[in-house]
Amino acid sequence: MKVLLIGNGGRENAIAWKICQSKLLNKLYVAPGNAGTAQIAENINIESEDSESIINFALEKKIDLVVIGPEIPLARGLSDKCKENGIQCFGPSRVASQLESSKQFAKSIMNECGIPNGVSVSVNSVEAAMDSLNSFSLPVVIKADGLAAGKGVFICNSKMDAETAIKDILEKKIFGKSGNSLIIEEFLEGPEISVFAFTDGKSISPLIGACDYKRIGEGDTGPNTGGMGAYSPAPFWNKEFEKNISENVFRKIINYMDSQYSGYVGVLFAGLIITKDGPKVLEFNCRLGDPETQVILPLLETDLLNVMQHCVNGTLESKFVRWSTKSSVTVVMASDGYPGKYTTGHSISGLDNINHSDTIIFHAGTKILNDKSVITNGGRVLSVTAVDISIEKARKNVYKHLSEIKFEGSYNRTDIALI
Repeated sequence: MKVLLIGNGGRENAIAWKICQSKLLNKLYVAPGNAGTAQIAENINIESEDSESIINFALEKKIDLVVIGPEIPLARGLSDKCKENGIQCFGPSRVASQLESSKQFAKSIMNECGIPNGVSVSVNSVEAAMDSLNSFSLPVVIKADGLAAGKGVFICNSKMDAETAIKDILEKKIFGKSGNSLIIEEFLEGPEISVFAFTDGKSISPLIGACDYKRIGEGDTGPNTGGMGAYSPAPFWNKEFEKNISENVFRKIINYMDSQYSGYVGVLFAGLIITKDGPKVLEFNCRLGDPETQVILPLLETDLLNVMQHCVNGTLESKFVRWSTKSSVTVVMASDGYPGKYTTGHSISGLDNINHSDTIIFHAGTKILNDKSVITNGGRVLSVTAVDISIEKARKNVYKHLSEIKFEGSYNRTDIALI
């Protein structure tokens, strides 16, 4: 098979790494890719949001499968455009992708299906938001309705903080059109977990969960980021928990999308919080997460490309996907200043010193130069991942190798997977 993977982050490097292990693969292209994907596939100078160029390239090269990594191409209907041109695509339609691109859309479906979630209200004006705010206790959560690169959620401990967040989203438009409306939601307490399943629109694979760290600072302090690390499995993960989430969240959503929106094909990602009243859904994503992908794909024992092929062909059997019982940890190395202002173009050293038998380096914000040297090219630069028989051992391997990789202004949290 000839495959075109869309995206350039750590998630896409992990997907490319796993696809390259498939016996079904003849050629892998990545658009636009990064320094990591360049080492195992052919990077194509096409941005992930340039749908027209992606379609033209796929037709020219007779691509057998397009795999969409990031959320924006899904929200803009790249999957639909592929199908209109006779190209198979792994990823849900634009309408189905509203589960991620519109929190209001997701909330309405959860409430209709009886899926537990936080009490909330959707508003599109500052005046309505200020009025609604009085109905919520502190702390309160303010969320931009649309996509905001993982940075559109504000946990506000005072009314003043909440009012500022409301004005930033609706008046200052710090998230652009994604902030044309917002959600005010009750604050829920408990451990969080990201849960993933493959689906062909009917069958649902066995689930896998990962716990990620969204805040920049030690002890979960500071602003939200795209994710600073993750581990799998969660301490509370067991067969009973998995069955509960599969039946009461994933099955309900997949059945609803099948009956109302012509089905959902791809990966479904539910962000859950385990409250004193049981698991509740915080959000849905319509693709693999980042950095969760970097911990779950090394645990996938089934051929990923074969799984994707069965999904798009509607032939996925529920027990076809197998997950390892081992543990996995990933830690993100970021540029100093992220998620605010940071500089790029710094040389990265030590990448060749890593023992790849127990540790994997996934590139995110990197660029490869003509002399094959690698430089920083983003906020989140690398994800260093290890798999072992326990979280503790995997964590030890990750941090051992982290110390061997150097670039100017590098930053990473030291408390990932410290459980």
